[in-house]
Amino acid sequence: MSVLITGGCGYIGSHMVWELHDSGESVVVIDNLSTGFDWVLPKDVPLVVGDIGDQALVGQVIRDHGVNAIIHFAGSIVVPDSVTDPLGYYFNNTVKSRGLIEEAVSAGVNSFIFSSTAAVYGIPDTDSPIAEDMPLQPISPYGSSKLMTEIMLRDAAFAYPDFNYTALRYFNVAGADPKGRAGQSTPRATHLIKVANQTALGDRSHMDVFGTDYNTPDGTCVRDYIHVSDLAKAHALALARLRDGGDSLVANCGYGHGYSVLQVLEAVKRASGVDFAVNYVDRRAGDPPSLVANSERAGSVLGWEPSHADLDLIVETALSWERMLLQKHT
Repeated sequence: MSVLITGGCGYIGSHMVWELHDSGESVVVIDNLSTGFDWVLPKDVPLVVGDIGDQALVGQVIRDHGVNAIIHFAGSIVVPDSVTDPLGYYFNNTVKSRGLIEEAVSAGVNSFIFSSTAAVYGIPDTDSPIAEDMPLQPISPYGSSKLMTEIMLRDAAFAYPDFNYTALRYFNVAGADPKGRAGQSTPRATHLIKVANQTALGDRSHMDVFGTDYNTPDGTCVRDYIHVSDLAKAHALALARLRDGGDSLVANCGYGHGYSVLQVLEAVKRASGVDFAVNYVDRRAGDPPSLVANSERAGSVLGWEPSHADLDLIVETALSWERMLLQKHT
């Protein structure tokens, strides 16, 4: 039996492929390569180039590869783009996820893991670590599109007793595979650590810091940065739990402590040895002052114990990957 990973050529999906491949799992990937890259996959992992919106294709892959679990990463993730193209995001993230869930249920796939996001919380009313039972009030079509998929999964699990799911709500995913096999490869990605590393390596002229007047220790936004390898491990634990008969679950994935934008930039400067230019500009609309996860549920229910919870380590692995990309493309 195989695990189907949608979006397995992307940033987080490729780390998931390597996590399962290293443990001896049989994996098959569907990816349309719109933002992913086939060269990040192990050579012996089958890749089906196609769109998860093609339900006939998805059903065929499930049958051909004996899929009994799906880990769903495919989707659009840029919040500002979702504001300017909301219908595109609802189609790509919500409508296509509905079709994928339908194919899973029809084929008897009883374990489904969904890549959700802290964006479902919107702007929390507290600076305290965010727990799963806090109000869900997304402020972008991106966050809403993910929340809609969570709701579909909840309702499907209620209607079809053999179908169970886990939705993991990520905070700020960063870093790269410590073995150098995968990382964030999208050239103009908006992740802070990637942008800062690109600036340090001369691929960008400067860094913009959006707002220095927040009610935080240094006035810049605070975020909970989670290493992508720890996130992949959380998915593997969720898969094992579902296979053992675990019921459906929603859980946060973060470290429970945050770093400010300026702390991240200082970490990148330490790692790179480059004192790059930083511009201080106005706030962006919709940026919460602080987003930090309460991940006690992932620890107690999944047995998740992060092993890369160190900002310098996160930055160093991301910087190593960025250097590799520069060499690859020159």
